Amino acid sequence: MKEVMDKIDFSGLKAMYVNCTLKRTPEVSHTKGLMDVSINIMKKEGVEVKQIRLVDYEVASGVYPDMKEFGWEKDEWPELFKDIFDADILIIGTPIWLGQKSSVCQKLIERLYSMSGKKNEKGQYLYYGKVGGCIITGNEDGAKHCAMGILYAMQHIGYSIPPQADCAWLGEIGPGPSYLDKGSNAFENDFTNRNTTFMTYNLMHLAKILKENQGYPPYGNSRKDWDEGTRWNFQNPEKG
Repeated sequence: MKEVMDKIDFSGLKAMYVNCTLKRTPEVSHTKGLMDVSINIMKKEGVEVKQIRLVDYEVASGVYPDMKEFGWEKDEWPELFKDIFDADILIIGTPIWLGQKSSVCQKLIERLYSMSGKKNEKGQYLYYGKVGGCIITGNEDGAKHCAMGILYAMQHIGYSIPPQADCAWLGEIGPGPSYLDKGSNAFENDFTNRNTTFMTYNLMHLAKILKENQGYPPYGNSRKDWDEGTRWNFQNPEKG
């Protein structure tokens, strides 16, 4: 193996992996199997890693920060969000069902969206400076379709998406072995292994750059400044 020169120090970064499997712990999750490949890389690079299965918690449906204020008896989202937001990197993992991301994944996106109207200390939207990616498993087509929706949602609320920010493993179309099943040969799939590795390092690279630079400068993107009348170089076309 060719020696890797100029090793980069990623220690100090934090990553949160949210597995949107429909299976509660300790059931076997094939999505977790592929997520663990990425997690192991980050841990070896000194990144502090946390992981959860969203289905293990009582997270209410809705698009507000705390759904107990809207009649739900219990909502564990506010506490979960503290760990999610504390991380520099958020990786969303989901299986594919009927060509789509799981219902649990959609719920996660909706609850992330519920916090997106809040601002950081620069007056920018809250997720500015955070980095996002996704991991997908299944035995049907649809990985790119799912990644498209997840990554769009993440960037729309303020997460930064690096190149090659998704990875996936798909078995044969129809019933067949899933990622962790014997006979899948998933661990030997060079395409998946390469993309998982590239995704993981690209997430760390971008997170490191943003963290070292305290996120994005507020010039041209501060909602607070806009609301107070600052327009930078914007000019209303109707006013010439």
